Order: sequence, then structure tokens, then C-alpha cells
Amino acid sequence: MSAELPAVAAARMAALRSSGTWGSALTADEFAAIRSVGFEPVGQVFGAAVYDAGAAIGYSCPGASGASGASGVPGALVAPGAPPSSGRRAPTGSATRVSGQGGAGSFGPLVQAMDQARHTAVDRLITECAQLGGHGVVGVHVSRGSFLGATQFTVIGTAVRAPGAAHGRSAPFASDLSGQDFAKLIRAGWVPVGLALGLSIGSRHDDRDTNRQARWTSGNAEIVGWTELVSQSRHDARCQLETDVSRLGAEGVVIAAMPMRVRQRDCPATVGRRDHIVETSLIGTAVARFAKTDQRADGPPLAIMSLDPQRRQAARIRL
Repeated sequence: MSAELPAVAAARMAALRSSGTWGSALTADEFAAIRSVGFEPVGQVFGAAVYDAGAAIGYSCPGASGASGASGVPGALVAPGAPPSSGRRAPTGSATRVSGQGGAGSFGPLVQAMDQARHTAVDRLITECAQLGGHGVVGVHVSRGSFLGATQFTVIGTAVRAPGAAHGRSAPFASDLSGQDFAKLIRAGWVPVGLALGLSIGSRHDDRDTNRQARWTSGNAEIVGWTELVSQSRHDARCQLETDVSRLGAEGVVIAAMPMRVRQRDCPATVGRRDHIVETSLIGTAVARFAKTDQRADGPPLAIMSLDPQRRQAARIRL
């Protein structure tokens, strides 16, 4: 998908094209690896987007449906930072909610805003690659952070091309695989299609059972509510990842990272109680087969060496 570049990025692309030189974030080993399968770097590319997701945040306690919110209206949304209700009505709904389920008061709108920011950043990365004449981007690093209260997504990688290969109608691919892993994928008869991401934010109201199980006096006992929160959040993230892989038209995905962040906050609906919030991300490269065999293609062998100096030294001593 082509995206309009900011003026600064467009000027940088024009300068790169006219310079006749290229830069990359590849190591020497990565450079040798991609050359071994017929690719060469054409330049470093970048994409960024900052989205204000404040209007999308309308979180309310997942276990207090029917409890009065800050406005005194049953089921009312409570914005972050709003004072908790003085009511002590017991939670009546499900104590766990994930963003993929949607519904009032969930983190679904926030995840949608974050996903839009991610798509915009990746589309700009792909546009820069296309303007440099690249067929794809390898070694993509994805980072997300806050920018004055807004959500910021940045992606950076190295655009590569296969000299002599014609540019098809499809957009260049993006992959977070290293140069060595990219070469292994090509030699195995597979090709990267694009970056795939599954993101879910789950929330869990710490009810009486959870608080009882979390006490140190409970001994070695499972905290069932927290297990449920982690499991449902990971399942929801995987569902979102599968949707992204299908959107890209790929056959599967090679997952590179599965980070999970956990935080807690005062329950906005029940005084003295807390909610736990889990953010789960699954990041990987969607792939598709371009050859019917996984036999290695003709060409020089790809050397794979250990980067652990202590292990290499021990091997020399044994010899």
C-alpha cells in the first residue's frame, strides 16, 4: 500500500536517489548473507506516525458492569484519572475483558487507534522502499512509545532488491528477519510477505477470590483470575495476528517476539479494589511459499558461525 510521505521524508528520498550511494543498518555478516541469495541493499528506510488516542480511551472496570460510574449512571464510561465511585456495589459482569471482544468500556478503540498508527508507519516505510527501487525491507525494527500523551509508532529497516528482477504489481515486502534469517528463508523456498502484528489489551477486576488467592498466606496456589487474564489476552493477540496474516495473503508467520506488559490501577468503579491490565504483542514476518521444494537452491553454501567467543575458544582447546 502506498502512503504519502511527509515533506521531510520526501526530501530525504530525493537526496538519496541523487547521491548514488546507499546506507544500511546491516552488519557485515547480514550483508554477506543477503548477497548470497541474490539481493543487495539500496538504502535505509524509515516510517513513523503519531496518533492521539485520547478520544479512544473510555476504560471502565471490566467486572463492574451495572455498578455506578463516576457520573452516577449505571455502566457509564469512566475516563482514566477520573475519581472512583463511592459506591461499593459488588461487580456483576465478567471480571476479565480483552480488547478484541469490543464493547463499551473496553480497550478496543485504543487498540484500533494503535493499529492505525502502526499501519501508517509501515506504509511509509514501504513507500520509501519503493521510491528507492527496492523489492522489500529486511531487519525491520518496530518500536512504540508515547509522545506528549499520544501513541508513537516507528519502524526502520534496510531496503533491498534483487538486481535484474522485475518489479511486480504487489508492494514491497517488510520483514523483521535478520539478513541471515532472510537468506535461510529464501533458500528454504519461502519469501516474506509483510510484517504481521497481533495486539491485545486485557483487563481484569481483582475480585474477592483473586485477592484471597494473591495473599501470601495462601501458600503455593494458582491465582486463577490472573491466569485467565494472561491466557485470554494471549489468545486474543493470536487471533488478531491470524487476521493480519490473512490480510497480507500469506500462508503463515514466523514470530520473532511475544512481549507482555502488566500494570495495575485503582478500579474506577469500586473503592479499594484494583484492576490488572495486560498488553500482549505478537510480532513476526508473514511468509508464503514460492518453491515446491525446500531443497537448497544452487549457489555457494551459507556459513553459519557461532558468535560466542567462549564457545569458540573451548572448541579450539578440545581440538
